[in-house]
Amino acid sequence: MNDTVDKLVIFLAKRDGIDKLVKTFQYVSKLINWHVETRYPDIATRAKQWEVASGLSRKAFRTGRSLTGFNALRRSPGTSPGFRLLAVLANSGEMVYFFFDHFLWLARIGVIDPKYAKRMSFISAFGESVGYVFFVISDFILITRGLKAERRLLIEEKDSKETEGEIKKIRMDRIMRLMGVAANIADLIIAIADIEPNPFCNHTVTLGISGLVSAWAGWYRNWPS
Repeated sequence: MNDTVDKLVIFLAKRDGIDKLVKTFQYVSKLINWHVETRYPDIATRAKQWEVASGLSRKAFRTGRSLTGFNALRRSPGTSPGFRLLAVLANSGEMVYFFFDHFLWLARIGVIDPKYAKRMSFISAFGESVGYVFFVISDFILITRGLKAERRLLIEEKDSKETEGEIKKIRMDRIMRLMGVAANIADLIIAIADIEPNPFCNHTVTLGISGLVSAWAGWYRNWPS
């Protein structure tokens, strides 16, 4: 049986695991900077540097991540025409996001002309938003199906280990999908702040809380069982 330290080591060995940890650093430092910028400008400057470094580090970790969506479509495109369409739309949006995010990273660190950063950020965020919308739709459809299957099993009232196991599996899948929905909606808010800046989405508290919700939902989903 793995203890907490074993699980933490396994979690941090995953690309998604280290990404969620650094994402936590990124948005905690954003909130610290906002909270202390008027009273403690020196601490605020350091927090801002921590935030920027964390954001750039996450972009570096995501190198090649655009292949994930392509491979998902190649290996399991969906069980029905409707789900195949949702999978194509969701994963295509994600591929655009990660692909142009590479160029945004290169522009931010000065490898390519920084003037391209704003354009790359917009395209990346737009693809990200499209992907999140269709991932959320897919998850809600599957959650609804799970609820119907669980209700059917409960009505049958078969008191067996197999039935209990099926119900437990359905409930665990629902929790994981709800975590995914929470993370995707939180990241969608952050993406909208890039696409269509507005007082709500671009407020530091909104961005900070959204980033932490996404990071911690990811922690839960990727934590070893």
